[in-house]
Amino acid sequence: MKLAFSSNAYLRHPFDETAERIAAIGYEGLELLADVPHAWPAGLLEGPKRAIRETMARTGLQFSNVNAFMMNAVNDHRQPYWHPSFIEPDPNYRRVRIDHTRRALELCAELGAPHITTEPGGPIAPGQTRQKALDLFVEVLKPLAEHAEKVGVLLLIEPEPDLLLERTDQYVELADRVNSPALGLNFDVGHAYCMSEDLPKAIAALAPYTRHYHLEDIAATRVHHHLPPGDGAIDFAEVIAAIRKTGYDGWLTVELYPSQEKPDEAARQAYNVLKPLI
Repeated sequence: MKLAFSSNAYLRHPFDETAERIAAIGYEGLELLADVPHAWPAGLLEGPKRAIRETMARTGLQFSNVNAFMMNAVNDHRQPYWHPSFIEPDPNYRRVRIDHTRRALELCAELGAPHITTEPGGPIAPGQTRQKALDLFVEVLKPLAEHAEKVGVLLLIEPEPDLLLERTDQYVELADRVNSPALGLNFDVGHAYCMSEDLPKAIAALAPYTRHYHLEDIAATRVHHHLPPGDGAIDFAEVIAAIRKTGYDGWLTVELYPSQEKPDEAARQAYNVLKPLI
């Protein structure tokens, strides 16, 4: 297994500086934020793409993932990164998320990254039943999964509290209905802990679907707020052991976007806690 850090903790820093800081701490990989200020696909010209490649080569980092979950560039007042979602009642607003995801898949392929991660359907709208929301999500995902397969990357869904798919096991029904080899699960350990899942059991059960892991700590209250490993209640020795038992040998990406004031300190603490376990 290899340890990476998400650039979404460094929203106050340009990409080249972000990569240099992450590499200096010791991480092997970097998760690229497909959003402002690092790599918003809709406005990313060839020059900035080339600069990203050159920075990755210079720092020796590899891409662990492209994070297409957040959409801060849209700057929706309701929630910076949930909206627009895949299940918006307004088809034109929904299209903004769909188009962003297609562009993120293409960017992922251009940069040589393995996959993108995205939201699990967004919050259910007033008057929208869960079944109708799920049906709409499946309808939207099928052509996106086809596009992912066409460009040679994976499209990973990340369950999250308060959104359509909250628990990791809810991903299975979606996967069965979409039925695409390009669709996979991004297992976020902190989100699963928030939902009171038994982490070792969930990791084992979802292993056939999991293509990438996000790691962050969560307080004992199980309130959804990302903390640096060591500051919450998750037993990471148990988590890493459970992942190892599945035979997974890919990326474990630390995601600490609330740590924007002191990203280096958060990244260093996470590295010091997790690296000895890996």
